[in-house]
Amino acid sequence: MRKPIRGALAAFAGALLLATGVTAAGAPAAQAADSTTTAKPVLGWSSWSFIRRTPTAQNIEAQAKALKTSGLVKDGFVYANVDDFWYHCPGSQGPDVDQYGRWVTDETAFPPKGSENGIQVVADYVHSLGLKFGLYVTPGISKQAVAQNTPIKGTTYHADDIATTTDEANYNCGGMVGIDYSKPGAQDFVNSWADQFAGWGIDYLKIDGVGTPDIGDVRAWSQALKQTGRSIHLELSNNLDINNAAAWQQLSDGWRTGGDIECYCGPNGSSYPLTTWSSLTSRFDQVAAWAPYGGPAGYNDYDSLEIGNGANDGLTLDERKTQMSLWSLAASPLILGTDLTHLDPTDLSLLKNTDVLGVDQDGIDARRITDGADSQVFAKTEKNGDAIVGLFNTASAPREVATTAKALGLPGARDYALTDLWSHGTTESAGRIAADVPPHGVALFRVHPTHQVVRGAAPSVTLGLDWAPAASDSTTRTVTATLTDNGSRPVTDAALALTGPDGATISTTSPTRARTLKPGGALQATYTIALKPSDELFAASDFQGTASYRFGPGTTHLDVGDTLTVNHAVGAPYKTYASTTASFSQSGTRLGIRAQGEDLYQPVDEYGTIYLPGAEHDGSTTTVKIDAQANTSVWAKSGIMVRNDITKAGSSAGYLALVETPGNGYLLDWDSNGDGQLDSQDSTGTATYPSWLKLVRTGTSFSGYYSTDDSTWNLVGTIDLPTAAATQDVGLTATSHAAGTTGETDFDSFTTN
Repeated sequence: MRKPIRGALAAFAGALLLATGVTAAGAPAAQAADSTTTAKPVLGWSSWSFIRRTPTAQNIEAQAKALKTSGLVKDGFVYANVDDFWYHCPGSQGPDVDQYGRWVTDETAFPPKGSENGIQVVADYVHSLGLKFGLYVTPGISKQAVAQNTPIKGTTYHADDIATTTDEANYNCGGMVGIDYSKPGAQDFVNSWADQFAGWGIDYLKIDGVGTPDIGDVRAWSQALKQTGRSIHLELSNNLDINNAAAWQQLSDGWRTGGDIECYCGPNGSSYPLTTWSSLTSRFDQVAAWAPYGGPAGYNDYDSLEIGNGANDGLTLDERKTQMSLWSLAASPLILGTDLTHLDPTDLSLLKNTDVLGVDQDGIDARRITDGADSQVFAKTEKNGDAIVGLFNTASAPREVATTAKALGLPGARDYALTDLWSHGTTESAGRIAADVPPHGVALFRVHPTHQVVRGAAPSVTLGLDWAPAASDSTTRTVTATLTDNGSRPVTDAALALTGPDGATISTTSPTRARTLKPGGALQATYTIALKPSDELFAASDFQGTASYRFGPGTTHLDVGDTLTVNHAVGAPYKTYASTTASFSQSGTRLGIRAQGEDLYQPVDEYGTIYLPGAEHDGSTTTVKIDAQANTSVWAKSGIMVRNDITKAGSSAGYLALVETPGNGYLLDWDSNGDGQLDSQDSTGTATYPSWLKLVRTGTSFSGYYSTDDSTWNLVGTIDLPTAAATQDVGLTATSHAAGTTGETDFDSFTTN
């Protein structure tokens, strides 16, 4: 289920900023004036990812005990946090409240013990293990408190004196309204709630659903927690506005920079898998954008660390290393979301890697050095002058990823020691910092400049493949394989080779062997490849580059791979357009789109399309068959798009999309206010392949249908689109709903009349 997107009035937001004395983000603040300053990013565990909607005293205590017995507490993982659903929520009227308007603990899940509240009972147990305890709240006041007009503790005021009629974001329970902090009694209400939490032994408080209009709530909670006299960490969530980074810095100890890392894609409501690669890759841009605003007063929070349950994490082993490396480079809080009572031994070893944890705990944010199509490089300089660099391969095949000591900001030196923080091995480099990185993997190095060649260390040697530009439908390609000695010592007996699929002819006139590679030298061979013709829309061929060399007594072997995809040109009358990375293909009546794209719903409008200009009009019927759709996300979208100008993503009106999704059935999305963004949705059915879609226009009314047999048609929805022009563009569209991940959709029999 989508979480609602709450709009914010600019004038109201500006007034709040002025009223709270907070300026919009410009230069990052040097020190948080009002927050309880956090010296290092916090480490711990939270209930949301795995336990989610069913926290109980029993399962929270079991996780806290596992945090202790696993030994993670010795490495600094000390917080055990209860997220949502600890309180009693009867429905849309809002959480149940006590005599002072504060949420009531769900006593079935958290039974009291004598006079002790059930949450306090769990907090006491957590503290007995030497851990700290966290809890969850959202801005505002419950509608039930307003309806009952509950008194505000210690004052003559009541809930109705401070409440507004504006709904607040409580994602799961609902029923919260805003607080007018200009009214007497408003701060007292939050103070009484904070006092209650402090009395229960809370050490960490997460405020969820925070947006720009909630700066007043954040300030009130910041002040309220301080006046309790108890040190309580204040964390804000989620998807906070970077334009208000100065406010989050001033008022809190940490702030979520994006949406949830969880994929919510498990079968039958299962928590597993916890996340996906596409959810992880969206954080690269966040880390780059938010780098100026983290530490030491508070830290950018990139959400839960989904490491601990092996394959159930939803990530490969290399992807799990990527997540922990990126979070650590970014000095993010490391709050585990996994089931600690069933820890995977390999994952536990990742979490207990003190070299990597040290990168996180230095509290320094990394900056982005490289933002490539299939690579990312982030680096930071530590207080001792060493650089920490992450070489990330975002491609689906092994790749060489490289940068230089100069790009890392290191001084010139005779040599550089490269310590791999995952394998703990050390190589040496003359200045080129490179590694052959597995698919979706990372090489995480500590780079230390030295005045002499690093003793006992082999040179860093890497292998790369570089494809020459060519037309996408060309069956003849050229690739250059390069074996590079990045070190200050020579290697010997170097050799190169390239292999490919059956039917491909591979030839080279270049030397593929060298007796010696001097320091900084390279063996390079250019190969010509003739591919077997194919009528597939996107014919993929896998190639493997291999190399070997000697240093010392043994022979070292390297290999990198790549997938070459050949498509066919799309011919008239069709045209193509993309607002994201996309490619297109046509073979007879079959049409294909391979596209990335974060989403096709406000505020994002990223898609690839094969379209017919001006072909949609009153009386039109458009149909298409979807043969196959890549499951890059349960929200990946493929189908029919209509808008006044399909080449004006994000702005053109008269906009709708009738689409199929792998996990959420068939959708009719449309732009209800003419601003060029899809903001409304009807949905039905369960995805199956093949499927057929049909869109019928009558005037400005559009009806969308789906069929699983091209005979029986099921209505998805009928909507009126008053901004639709008399003639519009109509086309096929696809978005992967996974930034940086490409998904393919194969269509057939696209017709419109």
